[in-house]
Amino acid sequence: MEHINWYPGHMKKTRELIQENLKLVDAVLEVIDARIPRSSRNPIIDELVKGKKRILVFNKSDLADNEATKAWAEEFQRQGFLSLTTNCMSGEGTVRLLKRLENLQEEKNRGQARKKPYRLMIVGVPNVGKSSLINRLTGRKSTQTGDRPGVTKGKQWLSLPGNMQLLDTPGILWPKFEDPEVGLNLAFCGSIKDEILDVASLALELISLLQRDYPELLAQRYKLEELPQTPLETMEAAARKRGCILPGKKIDYERIARVVLDEFRSGKIGKITLEKVK
Repeated sequence: MEHINWYPGHMKKTRELIQENLKLVDAVLEVIDARIPRSSRNPIIDELVKGKKRILVFNKSDLADNEATKAWAEEFQRQGFLSLTTNCMSGEGTVRLLKRLENLQEEKNRGQARKKPYRLMIVGVPNVGKSSLINRLTGRKSTQTGDRPGVTKGKQWLSLPGNMQLLDTPGILWPKFEDPEVGLNLAFCGSIKDEILDVASLALELISLLQRDYPELLAQRYKLEELPQTPLETMEAAARKRGCILPGKKIDYERIARVVLDEFRSGKIGKITLEKVK
């Protein structure tokens, strides 16, 4: 696929919003997608929040390869980050995260006569599950959620248990992906809107990656006794198994592409991590 370029106007506004409000918070919660821990970390966020305490939250850990997630968490801890894993669909990990935040609040107020609320900002690329995490942390449906990028529109201050406050921000991408793999990984996981992409080519790239790293899961999901030699042949074999056929027995590439992308994103193909610690 060609280089993916994606930087609508609201991304610029989000950058300015983060910059303007950073001085109001004690720490930053950076939510990343456990399936793509490197690609879902925005270098602009690194630049903007430098010097602030940061907690990395590996969300969607239920969709990722457990061993790979553990290796990534250890890697980021070696780099000096606090890191935790969460699954906002089940709520797993959110109690542990709240406890960690309460400990940070206690550290801030130790020896202070007047206890001040601990204020946080939550940041991340689109569709990493920030809104779902917020709803878990607040214990109520505070923000709109959706399995697509661009749902959160503006900033919102929210109350957390223990007199903590959280500033929500919309998802932010960056103007240009220098590494084409980063753009592809974000597209695979739905952080870039499918409407601007060639979904058939995108799914073919994903099948190629899965055929290399998770061949058993791919064959099992699409009931293929053995994988064909090429990703295109695998895509066509999966299309026949799923009945994605046009008149004249032609392959419906767009339909099978959407099936593969949807089933990867929902975890139906299996627990998959697209990036490994190098």
